[in-house]
Amino acid sequence: MKLPDPPKPPPRFAAAAQLVPPDRMFTLSDGAAIPARVWKAQGQPRGILLALHGFNDSRDAWEQPAPFFAGQGITVVAPDQRGFGEAPKRGEWAGSDRMVQDVREEIAILQQENPQTPLYLTGESMGGAILMLLMSAADAPSVAGTLLLAPAVWNLGLGADIPLDVLATLFPHHLVTGRELPVHVVASDNPAALLRLYFDPLTLRATQLEALRGLVSLMKQAAAAAPQIKGPLLCVYGDKDQLVPSKAMAKVWETLPKGTRLDLISGGHHLLLRDKNGKQVMQDMLTWITQPDRFLPSGGDVAASTWQAQNPAKPEGKWFPASWFDGLAR
Repeated sequence: MKLPDPPKPPPRFAAAAQLVPPDRMFTLSDGAAIPARVWKAQGQPRGILLALHGFNDSRDAWEQPAPFFAGQGITVVAPDQRGFGEAPKRGEWAGSDRMVQDVREEIAILQQENPQTPLYLTGESMGGAILMLLMSAADAPSVAGTLLLAPAVWNLGLGADIPLDVLATLFPHHLVTGRELPVHVVASDNPAALLRLYFDPLTLRATQLEALRGLVSLMKQAAAAAPQIKGPLLCVYGDKDQLVPSKAMAKVWETLPKGTRLDLISGGHHLLLRDKNGKQVMQDMLTWITQPDRFLPSGGDVAASTWQAQNPAKPEGKWFPASWFDGLAR
């Protein structure tokens, strides 16, 4: 089925529909050309941040926080993930193995180009889940650190995803938008950021059932991979996240490797960096990168400990993440 055309904004919102061309292309081993935006560090580079977007999003997810990091000497490289943005097979699900391999190859390219500059990985939502799979592999790449922002984790339990699996098998290319569901969630408290996400021509507004099945499988894999993640790790979550359930995140936090820094953002929604208070998350990330032994300026270390004590990791028992998809598809 044909993907819907992007909506046309009224004249006063024309800037929200701007198509920003990529700054570079990654050519991968199978010949795929992956577009990416790059925000170069001001002055002497202190590091590179390879930044992965979430489900139905694109490289533009980082246009709000990236200038902050560039101003602090950290280059941000934000590729479209395969199946999203302007990457190959737009609207299709490439599979978690292929998506992980794409990131592995992008890492190798960046490290070859910048052998003396520390490389950090960060991923929002689906991007965080992909990084969890990558960094839990036996041959995980050697990087300076990984920063997970509200990673997409949710183990629905044995048999809970069977109805979706049946539908995706029978109608793999059927499109759903989330508007069919009797729920509404808030992904951010920042209307300007949500406006940009909605009108951005790179945003996907409908999803094939096959892609939705792939996302659910990825969430389950990421949750299971948590104990095996290698290297320095920061995991950030907002206590107003309506897309990743608190009990699912609490379970993952219990199983992450010893030494993982946990950061709970009070009032934080799913799109943490695009919230009105997103600068707070950026400051925490910067502190963890540049001064990893210091407490996070938001107080998220202490807040995380309190939150864990109040959120026992018990399964919720829902078979299908309705609110999850509704928020990502709008």
